This record gives sequence, structure tokens and C-alpha cells, in this order.
Amino acid sequence: MSGKPDRFDDAPISRLVGFDVLPNDDGDDVGVARVQIKCTHHHHNPMQRVHGGLIAALADAAMGIAFGRTLMDDQDFSTIEMKVNFIRPVRDGMIIAKARVVERGLRIGFVDCEITTLRGKRVATATSTCTVVSK
Repeated sequence: MSGKPDRFDDAPISRLVGFDVLPNDDGDDVGVARVQIKCTHHHHNPMQRVHGGLIAALADAAMGIAFGRTLMDDQDFSTIEMKVNFIRPVRDGMIIAKARVVERGLRIGFVDCEITTLRGKRVATATSTCTVVSK
């Protein structure tokens, strides 16, 4: 069921925001994705911490790539629900979102994601529900 992973790796929004898609540790990209961003003061909210919307967008990108990698070439998808739990604030530095498809049916899939610092401190968790659509 693997589509073309590079179809999801290079989205215009990822280039605009500054997300980098990383290779997976085991080399198998089907149903998994790792995406990172280096946070600076440009990503801060008024409290001088990384804006929650950026963290949510990072999770959404990773989960979308992970789910997208399960599609056939003639399929697209849409996220129909997403939830983010913020655990600790971040000021600066690299954060990494690791997403995996938990369950994939013919039309609906469930994805989860963990966002951490380089030192492994959990920043947030996220889940999403995606639906497959024909092109």
C-alpha cells in the first residue's frame, strides 16, 4: 500500500515554516514520519515561549506525512480531527515530532505523535483521524 513518500515530504507549508523531514531510524517510512524544526525567538508567543500553533503544525505535518505514506498513488487524504496536549513550554532549540499510524482501515486511519526536545523531554502529544479520498 505504499505510495511515493516524497509526495508528502516537500509540502510548501513545510518550506515556509522551516520544517525538516528526517529519515526514519530503521529506513522503513511506511506509516511513520519524523519532522523537526529549530525554534528561535521568531517562533515565540507573547510569553517568550514557542507558540502552541507551531507545535500543533509540526505534529500535523508529521502525522500527515505518516498517514500519507500509507496511501496508494491514486489516493489523497484529509485530516478530519486533531487533538494536541501541551506538556511543557519550549523557548529555543530543536523539537522533533515522531508520528506513526496506529490503525489504518480502508477509509479511516488513526495517527499518534510525540513531540520532544533533542534531549528527549516530552513537549506535547497529538492524535489525528484521517480519511482517505480519491483524487
